[in-house]
Amino acid sequence: MLSMQDIAITFNEGTLDEKKALQDINLEMKKGDFVTVIGSNGAGKSTLMNMISGSLKPDIGTVKINDKNVTMLPEYKRSQFIGRVFQDPMAGTAPTMTIEENLAMAYARNKKRTLKIGVSKKRKALFKEYLETLHLGLESRLNAKVGMLSGGERQALSLLMATFTEPNILLLDEHTAALDPSRAELITNLTGEVVEQFGLTTLMVTHNMQQALDLGNRLIMMDKGQIILEVSGEEKQKLTIEKLLHEFQRIRGTQMENDRAILG
Repeated sequence: MLSMQDIAITFNEGTLDEKKALQDINLEMKKGDFVTVIGSNGAGKSTLMNMISGSLKPDIGTVKINDKNVTMLPEYKRSQFIGRVFQDPMAGTAPTMTIEENLAMAYARNKKRTLKIGVSKKRKALFKEYLETLHLGLESRLNAKVGMLSGGERQALSLLMATFTEPNILLLDEHTAALDPSRAELITNLTGEVVEQFGLTTLMVTHNMQQALDLGNRLIMMDKGQIILEVSGEEKQKLTIEKLLHEFQRIRGTQMENDRAILG
């Protein structure tokens, strides 16, 4: 479903601020894979996400989605088959529009544009059905402005908007980091349920090592723009935070920075 071959990109090349943001990235994801991505600040996690979404183009290398070469395809065209939830709950929704209108906009993302009414009775019933799965009571608030929702409610709505059209790839970009612990737990649990329900191929970046261990069937660790460790299956199930930190030290010869990757 996703293939990244020999991807590399350098920022500010030829200047004192030159940085190799990604180096020799090779990543294959089969349909239904749920890969969690961890690493310290500046490891290249968000750059990896932006490379897949199309907001960045590689200096070298190839990106394929569902066997289609999308390396030079702009972000707005890739959005037809990519769903993404950002760290900021404000980023994935239109605050001045209603819940119903936001859902209608997301629903039309991978469909041919027409002049038909945006929200029919049949579509409204479908939206209510999907909203009920969130267990937040939003199905009875279809005409509420999204800007009036709490951060957790908006992020739950963003998750639903990114997934119910069943995109080829779902990108979760630290989507619980801005929430308080109880809301973060709610969205984490919803994520597992929604991904399983739709059988989505998912890549999730997180600073929270425990979250990366709890979710998904594969885990990759990044550092300085490189993938330095990949584990899956039973090996991943047996991992602990302590073992991950030990692996980082074994590979890099130094301890991982004491940032949110550990404290999470």
